Amino acid sequence: MKIRKLLVANRGEIAVRVIRGCRELGIATVAVYSEADREALHVLMADEAYPIGPAQAAESYLAVDTLVGVALRAGADAVHPGYGFLAENATFAQACADAGLTFVGPPPAAIRAMGDKTAARRIARDNRVPMVPGTLEPVASDDEARVRAQELGYPVMLKAAMGGGGKGMRLVRAEPELTEALRAARAEAGAAFGDASVYLERAVAEPRHVEIQVLADAHGGVVHLGERECSIQRRHQKLVEESPSPAVDASLRARMGVAACRIARAAGYVNAGTVEFLLDAEGRFYFLEMNTRLQVEHPVTEMVTGIDLVREQLRIAAGEPLGYGQADVTWRGAAIECRINAEDPFAGWLPSPGTITGLRAASGPWVRDDSGVYEGYTVPRWYDTLLAKLIVWGPDRGAAIDRMVRALAEYRVVGVRTTIPVLEQIVTHPDFRAGRLSTGFLDRVLPAVRANEARHETVAVIAAVLAEYERGRQAMPAPAGGDDTAGAWRWGRPGWRR
Repeated sequence: MKIRKLLVANRGEIAVRVIRGCRELGIATVAVYSEADREALHVLMADEAYPIGPAQAAESYLAVDTLVGVALRAGADAVHPGYGFLAENATFAQACADAGLTFVGPPPAAIRAMGDKTAARRIARDNRVPMVPGTLEPVASDDEARVRAQELGYPVMLKAAMGGGGKGMRLVRAEPELTEALRAARAEAGAAFGDASVYLERAVAEPRHVEIQVLADAHGGVVHLGERECSIQRRHQKLVEESPSPAVDASLRARMGVAACRIARAAGYVNAGTVEFLLDAEGRFYFLEMNTRLQVEHPVTEMVTGIDLVREQLRIAAGEPLGYGQADVTWRGAAIECRINAEDPFAGWLPSPGTITGLRAASGPWVRDDSGVYEGYTVPRWYDTLLAKLIVWGPDRGAAIDRMVRALAEYRVVGVRTTIPVLEQIVTHPDFRAGRLSTGFLDRVLPAVRANEARHETVAVIAAVLAEYERGRQAMPAPAGGDDTAGAWRWGRPGWRR
């Protein structure tokens, strides 16, 4: 089966990344865009682009029937979900299959199996993969949560049974905090994933967050591509990632890789996926969850393995075998990724939408800029704040750090605030260079930024409420000439438009 035309059911830098991968393979691309994204880079780069609704994601990028309908009208034979939005939505994957479209991702059954975090924990248990002690079912009531928390011992983590990305997570240090934490976690999980169920895990003190990239084809082939260190986080959102991890040697990599492949096989997994682990101070690893999609940080794996993950996703979706085994996967050098977001880290990490009036991306040897923006582009307030990912490679970790320091110093964004100043502080910090990393890194080494975040938290809440009010009261105008959702922007060759 050959994929000839693909709809990218996403936006921003990941849509641009997929479009580039398709172009190298001779696959025509179809972009979709909300009213807020009419001039977005992914729209300008695709061979065709179709409007799908107003700025609100629920009425555009999350509208399953609309996306499938556009794919069919455009004559696409495949859909790539990117990450976020509907990337881990089994209903969307099934809708694509029912419409005769190839979904570039795992089968719906695997998404369901691993999307329910408690079900995923049961798969890990059944396959003898170490995991953090916790409940294997969502807690049904506050009383049950109280009993199970006492059994596990404080501190405990509350986690959403569905979804990911840090939403629906709360650290509970003592029993008096539990009731309010349950309320907040359930509310956030319900709003984000449509399911308010939460479960409990014992909290691991200052762990590393280390994940294993896996690839699986439809012919029984499963390999892992090594690990990524993702410990530098703010509120469970990753800021800096690297491969390999400075805490993982060849023996540990092999053991974690075997565990990850075991879980993928048990779930009937096909395509690219990531098995996430916590690593404690003694080097013991514990299964956390599986992300059934391409990860934001996939470029660092590409840089050290030489394997194009988007190309592999498309090959696997087309029914091709991997064509290589675990012994054929090798790693060379070190790669680091910094996420450049439109946020002000010195004002409580408030989003910074607005027009980019000046832009100079870093470049030079072994520097990669995966971006979804351009000079003159207006960053909308409706979506994730990620502007670009800056990735570097070096023959060893020290060289990669030096290159990242240089590249961040070169990067210039004018018109909106970005996370670049904090990223520069992180990669130049002695603890980062020494590899002393954990999920508490930011609080430990940049306490002033953390304190400032707390100081601006009230402002952030007020801003979010006002933004939501504005979204609710604004009616998007109908396109001239009536509904143009079946129409497209087309041009003979891809180009950049101002």
